[in-house]
Amino acid sequence: MIFPLALPLVLGLFLLLLVVLVFVVELGILGYAYRKIGVPSRYMFVVMLLSLLGSHVNIPLYAMPVERLLPAQNVVVFGRVHVAPPLQEEGVTIIAINVGGALLPLILSLYLFLRSSVRWRMLLGIAVVAAIVHSLAQIVPGVGIAVPMIVPPLAAAAVGLVLAFRRAPPVAYVSGSMGALIGADLSNLQRIGELGAPVVSIGGAGTFDGVFLTGIIAGLLA
Repeated sequence: MIFPLALPLVLGLFLLLLVVLVFVVELGILGYAYRKIGVPSRYMFVVMLLSLLGSHVNIPLYAMPVERLLPAQNVVVFGRVHVAPPLQEEGVTIIAINVGGALLPLILSLYLFLRSSVRWRMLLGIAVVAAIVHSLAQIVPGVGIAVPMIVPPLAAAAVGLVLAFRRAPPVAYVSGSMGALIGADLSNLQRIGELGAPVVSIGGAGTFDGVFLTGIIAGLLA
């Protein structure tokens, strides 16, 4: 008589524990990746928190007038559904920077670059990854710029291992995150008028995986 009432509670508790376990494992993986990359332990929690939550935060930079804005729609590109951002202002595209996909990787890459003794290898790695990502980037009308998330991490890891085997993780992170950011978003800023999107976020939407996750995965692979 009591079991049918208790079963949902047991299942709910099991699901809750499963979610907590996944979250803990994810934090452990991110922590390991950041240690391999070279983030000091005292900054680890802040970097991890910003990396997990920052992808939902876009900081507006400036507005650009466009001829037309496309209606909101969901588009599937590279196996991922991209949701069109809401309209902000008629006839205007807002250019923003994503905290988790651009601002944080930029700050961390600059920190690693200034501390590194192989800066020229990082610059070469950025150029190589940027060229690869640029060739793969795809314009998604009404949404933004999308890149596949498989090839850039592999390219960054390969670059890190080839250019600096003993210092592969930081070289892979800087090459992967900055190379993806430059190759996907910055090199296509002149094509914003073609998008017809109300908001274009640098390092956000379709390029978040290719900018931020590329660096993390590349660091783990390296």
